[in-house]
Order: sequence, then C-alpha cells, then structure tokens
Amino acid sequence: MRTVDVARRAGYSVQQIRDLERDGVLPSAPRTAAGHRRYGETHLHSALAYRALAAGTGPVEARRIVRAAHRRPVPELLALLDAAHAVLDREREQLALARAAAQAISAEPVADVRASDSMSVSELADALGVRPSTLRHWDAEGLVVPDRLPPRGTRRYAPDHVRDARIVHQLRGAGYRVGSLRALMPDLRQGQRPQDVEAALGARDKTIAARSRALLDAAAHLGRVLAATRT
Repeated sequence: MRTVDVARRAGYSVQQIRDLERDGVLPSAPRTAAGHRRYGETHLHSALAYRALAAGTGPVEARRIVRAAHRRPVPELLALLDAAHAVLDREREQLALARAAAQAISAEPVADVRASDSMSVSELADALGVRPSTLRHWDAEGLVVPDRLPPRGTRRYAPDHVRDARIVHQLRGAGYRVGSLRALMPDLRQGQRPQDVEAALGARDKTIAARSRALLDAAAHLGRVLAATRT
C-alpha cells in the first residue's frame, strides 16, 4: 500500500502516517527504487491499534503499547494492556462509589441549621481526608464557597457547604475535572437535585464504556500485528 492508502483506511492524513512511522508506532516501511514508502497490513493494523488506544488510554500510553508490539517480548506488551484495563476497572469502582455516595449525601436534610453544626476549614479537611489547601482551591473555583466570618474573613462551612464538599470530594475521586464540576455545582446548590449528579455520573459511565470498547478494538488490531511479526 501507498502512504495515502494507509491514511485513508486508518482515518489519518498522509503526514500523520509519516509521523507515526517516525515515532516508531508504525515499523519502518521499505522503499521502492524511486524512494516511495510501501506499507503492508502490519502498518495498517498498527495505525488502527494506535487510533483505538489513543481513545482508550491517551496518545502517550498508546504509543508505548504499539511500540511494545514491535520491539518488546509479548509478556511486556500484555502487561501494558493489563495495566490499561486495570485503570478503567478502578475508574468503574470509583464511579460506583461516587454514585452511591452522591445519592445518599444529596438526600440528607440541611434544614434547622445551628451555629454549632458549622465546621472550620481544618475540621472539614480532616473529616474528608484532604488538605485545607484543597478546600481553599474548591472555594476559589466556586465549587464549595463557605461563609466568611468577620473580622478576618475566616472560612466557616455550614451543613449545606459540608454536603457540597462531600459531593465534590466523591466526584473528584471518580475522575471529574474541576471545569465539569464548576458547571454542575451551582445547579445542584440551587435546586438540590440528585438527578443532576446522576446525569453527570451517567455521562462519565458512558465515557468509560467507550474507552473500554476502544481497548477491545485495539486488542484485535494488535493481535493482527503480533501474528504478522512473530511468525
């Protein structure tokens, strides 16, 4: 196959195929007498494996895995694939915990608040198992904004702030980025709707499923690469 043939079948540009070869994701292609690259099925499946792995693990890890299929013993390649699946497995476990915790926390009543129910930044940090600087960062990002007590503006977390902090803590543990939580928390605070959190968790679940499917697709292409390079 010509470079353009591999590019079309793999969904890349001609320059991207050349870059993948330069980076060792594709094995070095033989040249014709005129200097044109000639690619085979191994090159195509290497490109397709990389494309799927990039969606499942990110481009850096995808390069490591496909290079391993060309240059390393099979057990080392399998170890890298096992590690990629283990990451997704941990994310699924964290997501399940976050879903259960967020549902329970959101349902907690926060009426009849007493002054004695409030917590300082250090007390809440100890309760959550995070650093006080983490809570200050969440405050700066608008995720959990506590009351400020005069005259020095000391942070004080009322029960509704504590509940929000527990939700943010669980969702951060499940892999949610600050930007996503910044968009979610105002709606949750105003409406106190557990379905908002569940919708966000459902979207995360779909993302993990898509990445898992990408790893499955990549494994099929890597199998073709191994079959061609180990015979």
